Amino acid sequence: MAKNPIETIIGNGTVIEGDLKFDGGLHIDGTIIGAVTAEARSEAHLTLSDSGRVEGRIDVPKAIVNGQLEGDLVADRVELAPNARIKGNIAYRNIEMSLGAQVNGQLSVRDQAKVTAIPKPEKAGGSEGGS
Repeated sequence: MAKNPIETIIGNGTVIEGDLKFDGGLHIDGTIIGAVTAEARSEAHLTLSDSGRVEGRIDVPKAIVNGQLEGDLVADRVELAPNARIKGNIAYRNIEMSLGAQVNGQLSVRDQAKVTAIPKPEKAGGSEGGS
């Protein structure tokens, strides 16, 4: 039996535009343009494969990144595989970084109570628009 089973797969070639909330295991081979957030903080985990891409904030208990992330990453445990390419800040409790992984941003160690300390970007809105 797998300790961390994958319940959801975003396949290669799939593009999701909008925020994604999930529970359990999420494996991303495609592209997500929006925030990715785990509903259940204790058990949820995300795997971003070498063909996967996220343009937005990731907030999960456990993240394994081997693809591209343009946005901040907040996680209790972070594993950066050799093909990880991150343009954003990482807040973590534990981190493992393989030779070849790249981060263009700040790494911040956080205690359990402050692991979500990177401020979320404000959503665009307001009264802009047509008549």
